[in-house]
Amino acid sequence: MSKQYTRKDALYLKAKAEGYRSRASYKLLELNKRERLFRKGMKVVDLGCFPGGWLQVAANLVSPKGRVVGIDLKEVEPLGLENVDILLGDASNRENIEKILSLLGGRSQLLLSDMSPALTGTKFGDAAKSAETARIAFELADDLLKANGSLVAKVFPGEEANELFKEFKGCYKSLRRVKLKSTRTSSNEYYIVAKNFKA
Repeated sequence: MSKQYTRKDALYLKAKAEGYRSRASYKLLELNKRERLFRKGMKVVDLGCFPGGWLQVAANLVSPKGRVVGIDLKEVEPLGLENVDILLGDASNRENIEKILSLLGGRSQLLLSDMSPALTGTKFGDAAKSAETARIAFELADDLLKANGSLVAKVFPGEEANELFKEFKGCYKSLRRVKLKSTRTSSNEYYIVAKNFKA
């Protein structure tokens, strides 16, 4: 029997109760607990930041001394946080890259991507699309990530994700796959956590 997608699961309800924009906030909290990604005062970029759940978590973890810039093709309702800026547009666009760097005041120490392509329900097709989306994050590291910085990108398992892992392994001192407890039981997604970028 296949696993059923339940939108209003326990974490969805918890997010609503605690004021988070999405249940995905708990995925980033879990990632940080396991991988120690954040420090106070950090500069962070959130690629594909809609609806803003990861922005909320990141803004809190870097403290008011830090800076978080999010970008998405969808318009994100302002969070009302002084250390967060949100851009509307394509992160791969050179003009937007320059805007991100200007808002941060330089390169980031952490690059986040919870981006997901439009899914079709076809296992192999969706896996390939997710790898292409994750590739965008890895390629943007050349412009947006400081030396020794970290990157987190969501992917679905498949040959394309394996190839992506191999391709960028030499660009980081540490590259590993992380499956989260907070991921929906109906999803097979995992995160590539890359640390110590060799800029």
